[in-house]
Amino acid sequence: MVERSGRFRVYRVVESVPHINLQAVGEPTLYTVYQSGYGDLQATVDDLRTGDLVAATVDGDPESDEEAWRLVDAEVVDRVRMDVAVDAEPPDVAREAWTDGLTEPAVMALTDDGEPVGVCCVQPREPLPGGAFVPNVLTGLLPMESLLSSLPAVGEPAAEALFLDPDPPDADAYTLPYGVALLFAESGAALADRFRETYDIEAGDSRPTFDPYGV
Repeated sequence: MVERSGRFRVYRVVESVPHINLQAVGEPTLYTVYQSGYGDLQATVDDLRTGDLVAATVDGDPESDEEAWRLVDAEVVDRVRMDVAVDAEPPDVAREAWTDGLTEPAVMALTDDGEPVGVCCVQPREPLPGGAFVPNVLTGLLPMESLLSSLPAVGEPAAEALFLDPDPPDADAYTLPYGVALLFAESGAALADRFRETYDIEAGDSRPTFDPYGV
């Protein structure tokens, strides 16, 4: 058994899968940890949300793909609200950012009253397994961490994020060749609220109730 310490971005899977995924910030590694059985640490684990940045230590066996890791300690150091809308019509800004043939994500500034307050990212589906978008974008394939730390053209860290999948979770083919991530700085809170109203997203966990490993 070994310990790994550092900073991790939380990607909480649905309740039907009683684990939490932690995307390491300093390496392209995803750690799956148990969600229960922590004693005094349990209250901290229960409070973790998708998008949290945590300073943590995990303990486990890197040679075993079957056995989850365990959290030894964890402290939330930053929180990014993350919402998800599926079967969603992409906004005009996403269509403007997309160019046929893209194989890497493209980023375009979001403005409010003429001031940059966030970014719109379009991620090509083609390089992703099965054309998936929503589960993968939260685990590093869009290089998320650098964007969350400092939004291009804004110079501020992300405070909120909205992920849009043009297709429903059970789709067996995609209708558009890209998915969309809208990232907002603190100064973009009003714009984020308007987007959530457009996509009918209420407070709370908006992640679809499906097993992301089955997509």
